[in-house]
Amino acid sequence: MIPAFDLQRQYAALKTEVDAAIAGVLARGTFILGPEVAAFEREFAAYCGVAHAIGVGSGTDALHLALRACQIGPGDEVITVAHTAVATVAAIELSGARPIFVDLDPQRGTLDPSRLAAAITPRTRAVIPVHLYGCPAELTPILEIARRHRLRVIEDCAQAHGAGYEGRRVGSWGDLGAFSFYPTKNLGAYGDGGAVVTNDPELAERVRLLREYGWAERYVSHIKGLNSRLDELQAAILRVKLRHLEAWNARRRALAQHYGALLRDSGLQLPLDPADGRHVYHLYVVRTPQREALRAFLREQGIGTLIHYPVPIHLQPAYADLGYGPHSLPETELAAAQVLSLPLYPELQEDEVSAVCAAIQLFERQNGA
Repeated sequence: MIPAFDLQRQYAALKTEVDAAIAGVLARGTFILGPEVAAFEREFAAYCGVAHAIGVGSGTDALHLALRACQIGPGDEVITVAHTAVATVAAIELSGARPIFVDLDPQRGTLDPSRLAAAITPRTRAVIPVHLYGCPAELTPILEIARRHRLRVIEDCAQAHGAGYEGRRVGSWGDLGAFSFYPTKNLGAYGDGGAVVTNDPELAERVRLLREYGWAERYVSHIKGLNSRLDELQAAILRVKLRHLEAWNARRRALAQHYGALLRDSGLQLPLDPADGRHVYHLYVVRTPQREALRAFLREQGIGTLIHYPVPIHLQPAYADLGYGPHSLPETELAAAQVLSLPLYPELQEDEVSAVCAAIQLFERQNGA
């Protein structure tokens, strides 16, 4: 069996370090916004190349608080994509704003900058480019358009820890960047967690206030906030894992290259590794019109796959009120019908990648692909 994800392999490799970090937190008896969170925030900010990182309760909260810090709310519009985790849009709606969708670049899989300007209205306040699957969005033209229209840019970096664009890490380009530490991410906790990063000290301070009831001093709320705090146990675990992140990302890229070499003559559309950026392959996502048949065949061979994401957000029942329908975003809808995530994680072995590729090649021979 080759699973789509295998977090047990990672824990086995880190057990001594992780167990010691957890034991240290338990021994100190401080569990909320203590020294581990403060240290992780410093270390993660340095890693991202920004001045500030603020630990929060989840990636969804990171986006929500980033929007709130920019004072975006009811009556405002925020442009993003519909081919993303629903968390991106949930965060916009939590802020009270309305999500507006732009179609994606079919090769890169991220927001198509050529379609951005046409989506801007007098109510538009921000753009959220999503660095999908570990691939950086095309930030230079997105930022140029946003600046021309005086829009905030909040990078959704939930799948892109360590990804780069034109020599800088993602999260350092926009007004703010939002990260998730969901367990399967390139940098994952053992529960929920997230962070907002920024170079703007005023925005950083607003996020800090918002994550804990608006407290500048305990029990006194200076603005209306909420409870969204990264806890000490997760911060301690993340500090251990952060030390390994660059090696893990290098391993992901090497495995992706192995996939690419073995599948280059297949009928699959392989992921783009953009010349202007550094893809960190949170997921290795191929595209094929025969997705369901291929997925069923791989399952029979003991190979796990996943679909990220099967139904575009604009076609999901919960968001029918946004007014989009079938064929509104053709590239997005085509991607949702074709994408398939193959197994990829740092502990995956080359012979397992070879086995996955051999199974795909067998499927194509049997099906005339």
